[in-house]
Amino acid sequence: MKCQDNEIHDLVKEKYAAIAEGNRGMGASSCCGGPSPLINIQTIGKVLDYQDADLLLAPGEANLGLGCGNPIGMADLKPGETVLDLGSGAGFDAFLASRQVGPSGQVIGMDMTVEMIEKARANAEGLNIHNVEFRLGKIESLPIEDGSVDVVISNCVINLSPDKAAVFGEIHRVLRPGGRIVISDILRSGEIPKALKDNPAAYTG
Repeated sequence: MKCQDNEIHDLVKEKYAAIAEGNRGMGASSCCGGPSPLINIQTIGKVLDYQDADLLLAPGEANLGLGCGNPIGMADLKPGETVLDLGSGAGFDAFLASRQVGPSGQVIGMDMTVEMIEKARANAEGLNIHNVEFRLGKIESLPIEDGSVDVVISNCVINLSPDKAAVFGEIHRVLRPGGRIVISDILRSGEIPKALKDNPAAYTG
């Protein structure tokens, strides 16, 4: 029996809610594989092409070591732009983007996990960052106006969606003409065995 979308969403939310609350559990790992305790966040971040100054931003609070790349490094963000971060987690990439778009710009972080949204908002307040807002919602159905975003970024999140076509449709809908997309994620290089396709837990494994 094929995984149901709601079941996958519930499992992803459960997993990331636990991470937001500081309970990774046994065998938890970053998207890139291997354990990701606080002591390794700086090392992993350098491998993923973040700068030293970036990695000083709230490690263990905003930066939970869950990404698989650095979309900010290739986004060429400009002052005044509006950026949408899909699956913004505790806010790390959104906060880095906020520095580049400046006070005249805006960053919107989207996440479907209440606990992550709460953590990101608390981090924004603690870091005194005012040009970022975090919205609760699914990336397959964005609570964002049509044609209102200059740049969409995402870091190892779209792979968690059971309906990737809907995600890309929503990205197209919210982008302004000439808008940009920068995605860091994981891709399959061959066929996935049926037993894994039909196992919802594999989405968060």
